[in-house]
Amino acid sequence: MIARVEQQCIWLVFLTWTVAASAQPTTLLCDPAQTTAKFTLGDVLHTVHGEFKVKSCEIHFDPTSSKIDGSIVFDATTGQSGNDGRDRKMHKEVLESARYPEISFRPDRIEGNVAPTGTSSIRVHGMFGIHGAEHEITSPIDVKFDSGHWTASAHFLVPYAKWGMKNPSVFLLRVGDTVNIELQAGGDSRSGPK
Repeated sequence: MIARVEQQCIWLVFLTWTVAASAQPTTLLCDPAQTTAKFTLGDVLHTVHGEFKVKSCEIHFDPTSSKIDGSIVFDATTGQSGNDGRDRKMHKEVLESARYPEISFRPDRIEGNVAPTGTSSIRVHGMFGIHGAEHEITSPIDVKFDSGHWTASAHFLVPYAKWGMKNPSVFLLRVGDTVNIELQAGGDSRSGPK
């Protein structure tokens, strides 16, 4: 009987320690090889695909309060679609990337629960910075934690023309006013205070 009670106490202590450890604040660091922002812009003839490279990324998340802060920053000057003339126009006339070299997201709130391991589907609210201004967005995100590693994927729309950027349409080439963004991120996670 005493041995059984001791065994139950040991399991209770282990379970309490496991829950406490998984509920610690977590810092997410991006691996540039696993982190990209891909964009898609439709026109009347075909769809333009391209991507931006990550510049920096550090996100702090507290699972007990669902508080989140930090930022993920992409280098606007790295945007490319595989067509030099189109990319020059994008950088010079639309993004003005020499003047506004960063595209960023600063999360500030999570909607939903994040499991300490496995995949969770949540919504993240924050400020999206592009072309010298910040815009409030909420994006669905699938995030997965596994043994000190994390991955995330998100999809959201950027109404670039509404946000003050020039639509690059010309007489024969008409493009949409909204760009689809597919974010893939991943890297190491570490638990404990910032």
